[in-house]
Amino acid sequence: MIVMDTRPRTSPFLKIKDGTDFPPIIIAHGLSGTVQVSELAHHIATQHPIFGVQAKGVDGREEPLDRVEDMADFYLSALTDIQRQDPYILIGYSFGGLVALEMAKRLWKDGKHVALLVMLDAFPHPHFMPLPWRVRLFGRRMLIHAQHMRQMSLAGAADYFTNGVKRRLHLARPLGDIDGPEILTLPLQEATLRRVNEKAYHAYASYQPSYYPAKINFVTTEDKTFFPGDPRAIWGDLSQELEVEVIPGNHLNIVTTEFHALAAVLTRYIRRVGSTRN
Repeated sequence: MIVMDTRPRTSPFLKIKDGTDFPPIIIAHGLSGTVQVSELAHHIATQHPIFGVQAKGVDGREEPLDRVEDMADFYLSALTDIQRQDPYILIGYSFGGLVALEMAKRLWKDGKHVALLVMLDAFPHPHFMPLPWRVRLFGRRMLIHAQHMRQMSLAGAADYFTNGVKRRLHLARPLGDIDGPEILTLPLQEATLRRVNEKAYHAYASYQPSYYPAKINFVTTEDKTFFPGDPRAIWGDLSQELEVEVIPGNHLNIVTTEFHALAAVLTRYIRRVGSTRN
């Protein structure tokens, strides 16, 4: 006998800060698929409620999505549970910036008003960047890896190199190969999140951004590692208007430990949206 799972499906929207103002603020997930911006959200000085987006499948009961377009459609469909009219405020960090961008494009196409789209250090996969930028990024990454390896022992450097190669080969495998024995031996939650991450990386690697007929607020960091120095080189021709702001920190710590500058910038953006409605 087949037993049907009648439990309610997990909402992709998790409230991470209460508020009374309208509209809610939506922050899209990164490659992990989980909500990792709770501390940042609580430092944004606003009365708008803030929701983090978590990927389909993080509960281990549904198949994760592997296309940014499908993610955007899924989240917009579920968004009607917490917001039924515009305007919309969308924020996306890293890979989540691409998801937020695709959601905004679909809303604009449907005649909805996106009051604010913020992309936080979000870039397409390098193979969708112009060739000169791909060459620069490759050189920069090789230099950074070499600097790390020079600080290691010979055995440590060999492990670092080997693990890097294995990681690249693993991420390049077809999705049909993900259900291997190494996944089946992982703890359930770890295996679930691994699969969500794999699918998200596939979505990232296959998503080529197209023109967005409105404004993008782009926030990037002073400390550059694996990303282009000037976001205008990537996004300038893909948006009607691009406003770039540079804040202290690096790609990882602006949403984990050094989030105060980012919280202040987002607070200013959100207040600016509120003032234009008055």
